[in-house]
Amino acid sequence: MQVFLSALSDAALDTLKVLPILYLAYLLVAYFSHSKSKKFTNFLNKTKYAAPCVGAFLGVVPQCGFSSVMSDLYSRRAVTLGTLIAVFIATSDEAIPIMLSEPNAIVPLLIMLALKVVFAIFFGYMVDGALWLFERGKRKKGAPIEDEEFEHGHDHCTCHGHGDHKGHCDEKNIFLDALYHTCNIAIYIFIASLLINVLVGYVGLEGITGWFGGNIYVQIVLAGLIGLIPNCVSSVFLVELYLNGGLAFGAMFAGLCVGAGVGLIILFTKNRGKYGLLQNIAIVSMLYVFGISSGMIVNLFM
Repeated sequence: MQVFLSALSDAALDTLKVLPILYLAYLLVAYFSHSKSKKFTNFLNKTKYAAPCVGAFLGVVPQCGFSSVMSDLYSRRAVTLGTLIAVFIATSDEAIPIMLSEPNAIVPLLIMLALKVVFAIFFGYMVDGALWLFERGKRKKGAPIEDEEFEHGHDHCTCHGHGDHKGHCDEKNIFLDALYHTCNIAIYIFIASLLINVLVGYVGLEGITGWFGGNIYVQIVLAGLIGLIPNCVSSVFLVELYLNGGLAFGAMFAGLCVGAGVGLIILFTKNRGKYGLLQNIAIVSMLYVFGISSGMIVNLFM
């Protein structure tokens, strides 16, 4: 019972910590997608080719608020897959505040953030470019493109409409609209955090340390798997292990590139179209490959 109560309080704390960023992010989205903000929406459409770059810089904001928002937006076809990947790779969750608390980790932190932005932008544009070439090839062959709207849809309304895509988007109070979405996502975050904290409380992460050993490539592969845990516990564990000399920088980097926080939970709960589950699995697989590839590249120079 003590383990459960501790997991419950930690889950509540994890949820509360991410709420401010989550609310501000949804407030920004609601402002841009509001029916009376067409000028700003048009601006976003005109600058859509910069979306992966913008996503990379949003992703480095501490905690995983923006990864959650982007997962929601992607499920609504408001952002491209490349933008989603860029945000996921750039997300570091709790790694930033932990490393900031250690004076000796400031320089590695700055290097890590800069490299995460570079890799996020690169892989984001690579994914969008590959999708564009694939769709172009299908057009030349005259084949129907069923998922074109899925990847490049223009419904930037993030609100719950009723067939005409209006719903809350026509309301004047964007603050209530942002609050509605924040509370909705917070429920998923709390449930996921509680389940993971209970698992960690009963099983523990200490035994995982022995898995890494001294082989850097094994460390990178295993750190990537740890990063897939959709909770701040993964980023905390990887950073603490690195600061205590139990993990190489490249391995920590790989795990943090894979770690999109609760954004992965939101992706699986919100993106439930015709092929939603298969798409989500493909996205996670891509994220894992990109993460460990980034870690191996970084390991060559650090």
